[in-house]
Amino acid sequence: MNEMRIGELRKTRGWTQERLAEASGVAVRTVQRIEAGSDASLESLSAIARALEVPVRDLFATDGAGEQDLDAGVRGLDERAETEQHQRDAYTRGWRYLYIGVGLLVSFAVLGLIGAGHGAGVLVFVIPAYWAGGQFVSRFLMATVIDPRLDRRYPLSRPRRAAR
Repeated sequence: MNEMRIGELRKTRGWTQERLAEASGVAVRTVQRIEAGSDASLESLSAIARALEVPVRDLFATDGAGEQDLDAGVRGLDERAETEQHQRDAYTRGWRYLYIGVGLLVSFAVLGLIGAGHGAGVLVFVIPAYWAGGQFVSRFLMATVIDPRLDRRYPLSRPRRAAR
């Protein structure tokens, strides 16, 4: 028989159900249902395990008889989540590199035009406008367009927020 240890692991961290829900990205009601013994999707279990910083198999308390069934049920889930996270991170890095690459091209083009004596007074504002405005546009697009698509494509992954 397999019993969930989520409540125990959550309490060990001193977290409320609401805090676990926030950290894992699942609904509070989902956390409550799982802790009450209801079934959960592998995506929900993976998100909760990631928030608690444990492998999925550690969410279960097993006796000797249920251990093989558990291993068969969650085998590979951690690896799949890691693969999806890696793919998502690669896509996000590509987006960031595109922004930087275009910014460098714009900057060099503007500096070239200024060096050639074409509109130095106005063009000097293009570079900071791109870098500052582009940062806001990039974050907006990431939050409203790209992250939701990546959430659907890689359900076991989560966006990584860089320290700012």
